[in-house]
Amino acid sequence: MLTVMTGGTRGLGRNAAERLAAEAREDEILVMGARDAASVPSGWTALPLDLGSLASVRAFVAALPEGPIDRLVLNAGGQRPDVSARSKDGFEATFAANHLAHFLLLRLLLARFSPGARIVITSSGTHDPREKTGVPAPRHANARWLAYPDEDPQRDASPLVAGLRAYSSSKLANLMTARYLAQSEEARTGGWSVFAYDPGLTPGTGLARSQPWPIRALLWPLLPLMVPFAKGMNRLSDAGRGLHCLATSVEAPEGRTYAALRRGALTWPHPSSLAQDDALVAQLWRDSEVLVSSHA
Repeated sequence: MLTVMTGGTRGLGRNAAERLAAEAREDEILVMGARDAASVPSGWTALPLDLGSLASVRAFVAALPEGPIDRLVLNAGGQRPDVSARSKDGFEATFAANHLAHFLLLRLLLARFSPGARIVITSSGTHDPREKTGVPAPRHANARWLAYPDEDPQRDASPLVAGLRAYSSSKLANLMTARYLAQSEEARTGGWSVFAYDPGLTPGTGLARSQPWPIRALLWPLLPLMVPFAKGMNRLSDAGRGLHCLATSVEAPEGRTYAALRRGALTWPHPSSLAQDDALVAQLWRDSEVLVSSHA
């Protein structure tokens, strides 16, 4: 049995990774992609992975142990204070790491999923304007504009707003990727369980480590005090448990892919109208293929 994971060195991902390691069978291999092997939890094998480089993604896939993959958990993600940074391939850094790298990793592993495999991609409620998270919701799912924001005629004038919207847009792309895969012939034939997971706003994840000092030093330390009172916030342990359950045992209601943690419990709401547009979902998949293939 082979489990592959990103984003398991800190926060809710580490919590889930430790749960997976604690219950792993003797014949189970747990492989985690990380830039720092020393930060990988006990019980996991570390392989180098830089999500800012598509070449690194391909090298990671090539280095994986042979055999079918039973679980793929794509949890890594980050926010940036603006959209000025570029990946090694020239894409906007948030979209590159949160979506394009994971999209390529998923696509390269499609032929290796075992019957009944479970695939989880961490998304976010910020993708949906109805959630009123305080993060600017996506305006579109145009992969080209998200990869090259200078081409986007709707780009925000404020660097901070643009950075936050790049994050919510990348999370929309994660969700749409999961929906496309869940509806694919490969998933139906293979009996795969595919989920997009919204862990809610979870203090202690390190998500805002690239944000300006006032957010990191003043706002985020106060968030744990708000968890009992906010529907969209969860304790780190609950968010990790939710990710672990999706990777191991939870079954979705018929036709649902999107799981959202609310007050510590998994719920199955409809995603945003953009995420439910099957034509846009298919277009995003095709356009993402073009972008990652251009740097093969």
